[in-house]
Amino acid sequence: MKRTFDASSRALPHVQNLHAYVPGEQPQGEGWVKLNTNENPYPPSPKVAEAAAAEVLQLRKYPEPVSRELRAAIGERFGLTQSNVIIGNGSDNILDLITRCFVDAEGAGHTVPSYSLYPVVAGMSDKGLVDVPFTREMKLDVDAIAALNTSVFFLTSPNAPTGVAFTCAEIASVLDRIDGLLVVDEAYVDFGGETAAPLLQEYQNLIIVRTFSKSYGLAGMRVGFALADAGIVNILDRVRDAYNLDRIAQAAALAAFEDTQYFDEQCAKVVATREQTRAELDRFGWFTYPSAANLLFTEPKNALGESGAEVARELFEYLKASKVLVRYFPGHPLTCAFIRVSIGTDTEMKAFLTAVESWLKHA
Repeated sequence: MKRTFDASSRALPHVQNLHAYVPGEQPQGEGWVKLNTNENPYPPSPKVAEAAAAEVLQLRKYPEPVSRELRAAIGERFGLTQSNVIIGNGSDNILDLITRCFVDAEGAGHTVPSYSLYPVVAGMSDKGLVDVPFTREMKLDVDAIAALNTSVFFLTSPNAPTGVAFTCAEIASVLDRIDGLLVVDEAYVDFGGETAAPLLQEYQNLIIVRTFSKSYGLAGMRVGFALADAGIVNILDRVRDAYNLDRIAQAAALAAFEDTQYFDEQCAKVVATREQTRAELDRFGWFTYPSAANLLFTEPKNALGESGAEVARELFEYLKASKVLVRYFPGHPLTCAFIRVSIGTDTEMKAFLTAVESWLKHA
């Protein structure tokens, strides 16, 4: 007789109550225009393939344990040292390390809406998460953040899902008024946001988290990094998995990071396409947030001039039926009337706009 084991009841209570992160849909089959997960529409630097191939023959050996060469290159770019840099298996890994090391029993804070992984990483460590809600104006509520004064506060800049960016002055005003850590998640900053990196010289309670997934076109490689005071990095390194980044990922990330000309060219192409697409959405009479990311968050109107949750859902479903995949967030009153559109190639954005025009004619 087979012995049974009820994993659901035997798991730790906080894990039983945890809702896993739900990533954007990965469609199967050909012919899709995939604009739902903010991936870079262009391949990574050609130097990445060469660097990765050189490591294949070395795969019998363990990778460099702390990604030392990559840390040093990143530190130098930002006027820091490698002791101010930590590398993660994606930036999500670093967000988890921060939570495990620094979030106390009172929990962390975050703005809402923002990256939906924050509740998951908090829940994995059995920690709470307190919301500071945005209004439609998307103004940073410094007073509310200061009043919380949590051990850790997560802030995406540019914001996800809206693409709205916050200035160094706004971020400094938060840092001036809190005792805990401010984690500025700059996943999209290379597409037009203002980095808070200069503030590291003045504020020891600042952590800046970055990723190679978006602007470097390495979403499939899973590489992230953070910039922080050396004391913070030292603590994070204590709980970081040994060999947390494989040989190929380290080499690929370094090659992409050092090919600055290619990087600048691809980012400029994405920004140009984003602004062209926004101009078309403006022509429809839709409200779209100003974006400093590789995405647009737009409030569709149907042919009757109506907007709202049902209109947004209807458009999302129509686009999906047309094999154009965007993102819809029905679970929050600020997001439910919008769709989020990742910036693809000019051809992909034309397909998106053509499908929207078809919806306007037939809805």
